[in-house]
Amino acid sequence: MGTLLAGLLIAAGLDLACPLPPAPRYSPIVLAADGSVLHAYLNPTQKWRMKTELAEITPALQQAIINKEDRYFRYHFGVNPLAIMQAAGRNVFGRGRTTGASTITMQVARLLEPKERTVGNKLLEMLRATQLEAHYSKAEILQLYLNLVPYGGNIEGVKSAALLYFQQPPDYLSLAQTVTLAIIPNQPRVLVLGKNNDRILAERNRWLRQFQRQHLFPDQDIADAINEPLDAQRHAAPALAPHLARRLVTRFPGQPIVHSTLRRGPQAKAGDLTRNYVRRLRELGISQAAVLVVNNRTRAVEAYVGSADFQNAASQGQVDGVRAVRSPGSTLKPFLYALALDRGIVTPKLKLPDVPTNFGGFRPENFDKSCAGEVTVERALTYSLNIPAVRVLAEVGVGNFTDKLRAAGFRSVAKAAPRLGLSTILGGCGTTLEELTGLYVALADGGRYAPLSLIKNASSSQTARPLKNGVFNSLCSPAAAFLITDILAQRTRPDLPFGYQSSRHLPKIAWKTGTSYGRRDAWSIGYNQDYTIGVWVGNFSGQGSPALTGADIASPLLFDLFNTLAYNSPNNWTTPPATLDFRLVCTETGLVPGEHCPNQLIDYYVPGISTARRCEHQKEALVSADNTMAYCRACVPAAGFKRQLFLNPLPEVLAFRETQGLPATRLPPHNPACRLVRGRDDGAGPALAITSPLDHAEYVLNRGEKQQMLLSCAAGSEVRQVFWYVNDQFLRAASATERVFFRPPSGAVKISCADDHGRNVDIQLQVAQM
Repeated sequence: MGTLLAGLLIAAGLDLACPLPPAPRYSPIVLAADGSVLHAYLNPTQKWRMKTELAEITPALQQAIINKEDRYFRYHFGVNPLAIMQAAGRNVFGRGRTTGASTITMQVARLLEPKERTVGNKLLEMLRATQLEAHYSKAEILQLYLNLVPYGGNIEGVKSAALLYFQQPPDYLSLAQTVTLAIIPNQPRVLVLGKNNDRILAERNRWLRQFQRQHLFPDQDIADAINEPLDAQRHAAPALAPHLARRLVTRFPGQPIVHSTLRRGPQAKAGDLTRNYVRRLRELGISQAAVLVVNNRTRAVEAYVGSADFQNAASQGQVDGVRAVRSPGSTLKPFLYALALDRGIVTPKLKLPDVPTNFGGFRPENFDKSCAGEVTVERALTYSLNIPAVRVLAEVGVGNFTDKLRAAGFRSVAKAAPRLGLSTILGGCGTTLEELTGLYVALADGGRYAPLSLIKNASSSQTARPLKNGVFNSLCSPAAAFLITDILAQRTRPDLPFGYQSSRHLPKIAWKTGTSYGRRDAWSIGYNQDYTIGVWVGNFSGQGSPALTGADIASPLLFDLFNTLAYNSPNNWTTPPATLDFRLVCTETGLVPGEHCPNQLIDYYVPGISTARRCEHQKEALVSADNTMAYCRACVPAAGFKRQLFLNPLPEVLAFRETQGLPATRLPPHNPACRLVRGRDDGAGPALAITSPLDHAEYVLNRGEKQQMLLSCAAGSEVRQVFWYVNDQFLRAASATERVFFRPPSGAVKISCADDHGRNVDIQLQVAQM
């Protein structure tokens, strides 16, 4: 007991007098999901010293090292007294080879604190070895030794040598390769792999035969190892996924090994496809692309391509395109329609106005500058129409939409949310490929969102945004996610790249493209049951290209990636949830059929959620026999009238049809003898709206040019005539579709419009004359 206590006191005193040396400074390495090295960096002292983990120290490596360097390693306490006595005798009497009797533990002490080889320093090594034995297990000491042994130049450690000379980790080496690495540390300047292979081969075989005499390994294994040629040369360090490697090493400074979720196969294929694809785009003035591949079930990122070529400085290849904030173009539209589906605002067959519209001063245009009048929701999405999307966003609410994006981890949107408006849905916000891909993963998984994972088996402290209680955030319902997926999986659409219309190589995916303003960014994001892949193509400088569109430039790369990584994916991989049902709707509006809806079709809807508004696309009116006069119930005569159906579109749709020369029948003028013809509002038809000028806008006019202002309105089909007032002074009467021009006064101006059914509307504006 006293001896043990004395030993503990001596050890404690030694620790106080000579604290343990700091841990070795390792080369940061990033591993793939299977444990292979994706990327390695020099350590702070510019050496390749990759940490060898205990699991990588194979029994063959242990036996070779211990039997060659220190056969009694497992039995002594850092110093081998018998070996010291033998070495002293040889050195004093000059018999045999001069040695220093260093144990593996003593060599670790010397490698941790290199000193000149003197008798005094040898004694210090012995003390330090004893101290190391008190603090570390034999396995840990052997691990330290294998991490510090020199292999010539700036290569240290078995793992560095194995990867740089054999391109394999230590636990994948053959017996011949293992013994090769065991013999080099004694003469690292003489036995240089790639330069002195013949000499190394002879020395290796000499030791193999000695191990055979010691019965260390089976005879057949020894024979095979002796016959194995030595084909070793210096290779470059692993450098896959450089953008992610830099990101993770920066995120975990000082950590020698970072376990990523990337898979070596998909990463290499995605990198090669991206690099070769961008090479073909250079003549179009397009120099970069970024790709992200995500496993939908685990949220693990399996491929991360930040740029086409990390080493290409001319095209800013070191910029990480996965995290670069860019304009998303139309890629947010599917998520908007999913929210509108959940709020009961739309169903797939519902028709939305697609006409020139002024949304409080914001006048969006479709990509092709044309309008269709009315389109179904599914067509608005597959054709990526801007005007219907802005209309839906106005109904959903910008705040509600951006709140959901914040819940999906959109950082730039979260910062800019108070300033965002209706242009958000057309790319008027900033986002990253990582954020967008994560959003589409949620659509692929029934609307459930969870942060993407870059770290294998990451703890909550390592995860960027851990979910509360381990549950998913529900961004939209499974029903909405299914309906959006069903629409995005359609093959008849304008954003199908040229040449793919009848291609058998078209992948079985749902996808959406996007093009930012000025053709600076091209996006294509797709998903199936297993994977979600996001693609961005453009220039990191922000320079646009006339050829840069999501359909023609980004989608071909997306299709190539899916055909390479998930070619055998199932075709029918989505099934409607139980919350969905079918119903008949009017083909003209997509609403529940009304009294005058002879043509009907089937549409999905969510019972209790989807709008149950009945269709009124045709309105019955009482008109005179010669169709020159309309009657209300108060003035209908006893005879000489008939019931007739008239189209009843929204005022802006009616105005658009009239300007395009399309059929747009209006009701005849109301009976002038009716005493309710003025001041009445019988609820017939939609409300009156002034479309020009804008309410609460400020206008600056050139006084010298005598500029005029346009007056126009949108009125129902029953309106024939409107009456314009300026500052409560009558200006003139005009037909409902007539464009009226006038010279406004300066200052505050009130514009009023009244129709022939007694409805009126006012707006206020400011006019300055310069």
